Amino acid sequence: MLIVLDSGPLGLLSNPTTTGSGQQAQDWARDRISAGDEFIVPEIADYEVRRELTRAGKTQGIARLDELCVGLGYHPLSTSIMRDAAHLWAEARSGGYPTAHEAALDGDVILAAQARDLDSNLSAERVVVATMNVMHLERYVDTELWTSL
Repeated sequence: MLIVLDSGPLGLLSNPTTTGSGQQAQDWARDRISAGDEFIVPEIADYEVRRELTRAGKTQGIARLDELCVGLGYHPLSTSIMRDAAHLWAEARSGGYPTAHEAALDGDVILAAQARDLDSNLSAERVVVATMNVMHLERYVDTELWTSL
């Protein structure tokens, strides 16, 4: 299984502390890797976590995030991903189920487009987004609460 990290679980994994939810996320990731699963950091989730770490001046968290991007794998954005995201955004607006405010960039549809790209281009048995908010993503891609995986 390829686990695509949303910003919530990625933020927990980038936390350099060894207590609480950060430690729980690190234990979870180790268990999933031991079970043969792989992780990927999508560029949009990296951006969302990195901007907050940068704003807060959390240099250890940024260093940990950098390590995760290299160690787990990183999926950059591309023109085709952004075009798919634009399609998903328009579809959601037209259908009356937006995932963000009208003026927002809407990272959820960008994340969904990145996961769809991975699913169509890799031979993974299953591509699933690990998140803290299933509702905004499940209409587009296979999504589960990170604690349920």
